[in-house]
Amino acid sequence: MSNSEKHLTTVCLDQTNDTGCGGSRNRGNNLKRLTLTRFGFFQFYNWAGHYKEKKRTKLGEISLKRWKAEESNQGKVKPDVDMIFEATAAEGVQSDSNKPALLATTEAEAHAGSEHAPLGSDSVSFAAARLSACCHGGAKMAVLAYSLGKREINQYFSIKNAKLLSVAAVVLLTVFHTASRHYGGSDTCDWLLSSGRFLGDNVWQPYGCMLHKYKNTEAKFCLREKRIAFVGDSRIRQLFYSFIRMMNPEVKEVGNKHENIPFVDGDSTVDFLWYAEVNNSLKEQLMLWTEGSASKPHVIIIGAATWSIKLHNGKSEALFQYKANLTAISDTLEKLAEHSEVYWVLQDPVYEDVLSDSRKMITNEQINLYNEAAVSTLNTSKKKVRFLEASRQAAMETISQSVDGLHLPESTRDVGATVLMNSMCNKILKPIDGSCCQSAPPLSVLQKIAAGLFLLSIIIFLILGYSRHHKSRHLPDVESGEEKKPPVVVGQLNPKGPLMAICKMSLIMLYFYLCDRADIFMKEQKFYTHSTFFIPLIYIFVLGIFYSENSKETKLLNREQTDEWKGWMQLVILIYHFSGASTFIPVYMHVRVLVAAYLFQTGYGHFSFFWLKGDFGIYRVCQVVFRLNFLVVVLCLVMDRPYQFYYFVPLVTFWFAVIYATMALWPQILQKQANGSAFWNLALLLKLLGLLLFICFFAYSQELFEAVFSLWPVSKLFELQGSIHEWWFRWKLDRFAVINGMLFAFIYLVLQKCQLLSESKGEPLFSNKISNCLLFVSVVSFMTYSIWASGCKNKSECNEMHPYISVVQILAFILIRNIPGYARSLYSSFFAWFGKISLELFICQYHIWLAADTKGILVLIPGNPTLNIIVSTFIFVCVAHEISQITNDLAQVAIPKESGPLLKRLLGAGVFLVLVLILSQNE
Repeated sequence: MSNSEKHLTTVCLDQTNDTGCGGSRNRGNNLKRLTLTRFGFFQFYNWAGHYKEKKRTKLGEISLKRWKAEESNQGKVKPDVDMIFEATAAEGVQSDSNKPALLATTEAEAHAGSEHAPLGSDSVSFAAARLSACCHGGAKMAVLAYSLGKREINQYFSIKNAKLLSVAAVVLLTVFHTASRHYGGSDTCDWLLSSGRFLGDNVWQPYGCMLHKYKNTEAKFCLREKRIAFVGDSRIRQLFYSFIRMMNPEVKEVGNKHENIPFVDGDSTVDFLWYAEVNNSLKEQLMLWTEGSASKPHVIIIGAATWSIKLHNGKSEALFQYKANLTAISDTLEKLAEHSEVYWVLQDPVYEDVLSDSRKMITNEQINLYNEAAVSTLNTSKKKVRFLEASRQAAMETISQSVDGLHLPESTRDVGATVLMNSMCNKILKPIDGSCCQSAPPLSVLQKIAAGLFLLSIIIFLILGYSRHHKSRHLPDVESGEEKKPPVVVGQLNPKGPLMAICKMSLIMLYFYLCDRADIFMKEQKFYTHSTFFIPLIYIFVLGIFYSENSKETKLLNREQTDEWKGWMQLVILIYHFSGASTFIPVYMHVRVLVAAYLFQTGYGHFSFFWLKGDFGIYRVCQVVFRLNFLVVVLCLVMDRPYQFYYFVPLVTFWFAVIYATMALWPQILQKQANGSAFWNLALLLKLLGLLLFICFFAYSQELFEAVFSLWPVSKLFELQGSIHEWWFRWKLDRFAVINGMLFAFIYLVLQKCQLLSESKGEPLFSNKISNCLLFVSVVSFMTYSIWASGCKNKSECNEMHPYISVVQILAFILIRNIPGYARSLYSSFFAWFGKISLELFICQYHIWLAADTKGILVLIPGNPTLNIIVSTFIFVCVAHEISQITNDLAQVAIPKESGPLLKRLLGAGVFLVLVLILSQNE
């Protein structure tokens, strides 16, 4: 080998400086390669000496081979890193339409992989050309190291490994939370009464559970035929007034403050009894309830200490007497607690700086001593008397707002009253967003059937002796991180495959149940701030821009672009739900446009398929319906929720049926018919006009709408809590979105057929003049809608306008995204990856990312909100991706192409659904 050849095989591989290909410093057993990732961070990857030598030899041979070929054809060419980069980019790259966005290949690698470019090919990748333009060898080596480093990372951090990691996390977290509940000695009631924190200024968040905000009708219903007694000093009186205002907001604090105060509302009685000290008078009152003829209260809230401190000037003798008096009444309180709920209210702190001279002896040190005395005396082994400490914790953050330093501000008093109401009523009313003091609901008949079917499938699978160790291992694609699946033999049906999918689904459903039905994982309520919504939003859009790649096709709304569109919309909706942004009307109105855009895509996509293909066969219909509804039907059984609860799936399924009926009914008009005559184009427009009239007729006839959808068994599909009002609201809100999508698809396909559009790469969609005008109008329209939405003050009024004007922003976005040729030629693989599983993401969020049926947030990592979001999101995305694959796999088995087997399975599915409806009707 000549010196120049030896130089070529080594110098470009060992180079880490910026002196060009001639430099060769830092040759050691460990070579640190600086890699610029697409996040914009610098990372160092250390490769062992044997790995470096292997790459050096392999790439050196590749480069030498390429150089010799160039030298023989064109003369001697100076060696360059570009050759090595091109060889690396071409080596082993595979194309996968389902590759993960976070592990997506670069543009050069995607082209090389899709074309299977051989070494020495004349085609030069975009990344290599860009590398050649660099004037510094160090920059070239950074790009080369990026390619090699990414391949090294993707070899270990594939989708499969991510899912294994998520499984391990689920197992560990389940064991941790189960052990904490079992051995921790506390439940959600203890958490509710003892600890919490403020979200914002006045929203109280108990530790590990959700606080329900009771309406006066709910409070009255819960406390009907009950008697409640508040016993204590002025602080207890404050708590009393806050409590009864939850039943009647019009109550005023009037009358003598040092006397008993009765309150009667219907058949409910709430009394305040003035006992400022723990003394014999208080003991006699308690004895009267336990041994006398006086009616015993169902709930007793009691507490006192500040008067004892004040009257005895904070002397230690008063503390000893206080503890002795508590000992004297402790047995009586225990007896009362056997048949009533007894709460001892720990003393709240004071704001010593503004206390009057007559109260200066009431210090926080004294308060703590008296609280310790109460806890040590009343906290017996029976633990029947509960301690209300949450209001004390809340007061520690807000006591500085007190007017006199002793009495709490109104917002803090309301915390104690709300905590008490949740403690008393959650187990009775069982509000979905009040997870504190609630036990796991009993299994319904359908849940038991679902559990039995899943268990049966697992048993059959185990009997067949199928295990992962006997399964042929699929090698992962190093670039995309996906598994390369072996070719499937047509007509070959292996029962182990579907059973494996069902077993996976059963384990996933177990996780769903544990997250949102079992009393294992914690839940917290949502709290909206602008930062919780907009900061994640900015972050995901930055990621989406970084993961931009060339589209395989440049047609308007091509597959990659629609996947990208669905992906970023779904991520925005997820952040919207997680942050509770529905309380902020401008964000709410923009998200309503995103939902309308999904339905717009439904109309656009299905119309285009039927118009171009003319395939109205039952196989296609079953495939679509199965893909849309499989996960929801399973969740309805497992989570005991009605079909309409997952409102988006019934909505999309309904509109798919409408589109199918519109296109399939006589006369069936297809593009190949319309090409020969304008009459058929006009006939299709008349069909769409008929659909529009049908929609308007139902929209303005609510009585007819309710009459149609209240008929059994249709009512079982569209009712929610015995009413179809929710279905009416959802349907009416976006009633024109689908037909707008169908009309847009028709106009686009006609213009395309007439060759009035320029969809070549890099060219604007229309002529420059028309394109500029349309872009200007689109930008103005887009901004006008946003300005209008930002000015909305009332949801009801804005919702009335939404069906008519949401299409403005949708069309404006489509034109802005597609008119410029360069914009149409690119797409974000990050967003497109999420777009492929957008349906699963939308549905799964209900139970394993959010909690309490989307009312709260699932807490897997308590005490660390940021880490909790990271872990729960990672598991959530992995589960959604796996469910998407399971759905696709089962669809191939459940929906055969042969009409005979398909009709039999449809009959079986119909019988199963009828049985489910009958069983749900009987419950």
